[in-house]
Amino acid sequence: MGWESYVVVHNIAKRHNVGTLARSATAFGVSELILVGRRDFNCFGSHGSSSHLRFRHFHSLHDARDFLKDKDCDICGVEITNDALPVSHHPFKKSTAFLLGNEGQGLSPKEIQICDFFVYIPQYGSGTASLNVTVAASIVLHHFAVWAGFEERSRDGSKFVVAERPVKQGRRNYCTETEDSIIEERKARRESAANGFFDEAESGNSSSNLLDALFVDG
Repeated sequence: MGWESYVVVHNIAKRHNVGTLARSATAFGVSELILVGRRDFNCFGSHGSSSHLRFRHFHSLHDARDFLKDKDCDICGVEITNDALPVSHHPFKKSTAFLLGNEGQGLSPKEIQICDFFVYIPQYGSGTASLNVTVAASIVLHHFAVWAGFEERSRDGSKFVVAERPVKQGRRNYCTETEDSIIEERKARRESAANGFFDEAESGNSSSNLLDALFVDG
């Protein structure tokens, strides 16, 4: 049926997790990794896989939701809620975007609001309350790939065959946009500062500096 999967990244506390998420997303056939809010990320842990993945950026969860709904895509929150279903039951109906919670707090009320349904990963041991966000993403994306019937990648010896590296999308640690979008993001960043999503206190690494680095005069 040509189903697709997406990963929505919003308010993840450890930015280096995005690189590891990109690696899992590539392994399990994700179409795009969608960044919401802050646009910069750390590619550490991607092992070059971020070059094989499309990135898209939105300033707000509302904008991301509108984009996904235009694609007739369900939004699935990966969270233990009262109505969450075990991911092993494969409760999928069509193309799905997976929204994972913050490592410490889980999904926020605003994130929960845009989700169509929820899945959780059953645990069978008593030593931990939850999984690392990248581990959880890998498990959920694998289950979706099995349900959707994605074709398994060919193997060469003990490894899967890696495709030729595509043309670079720009800097791999940015989701590139137009200059108008950058101006709009600066406005959104100021509005979002109250919830602490943009950390302006990082020495020499503020969102403003990162955004300015994208565009060079001349």
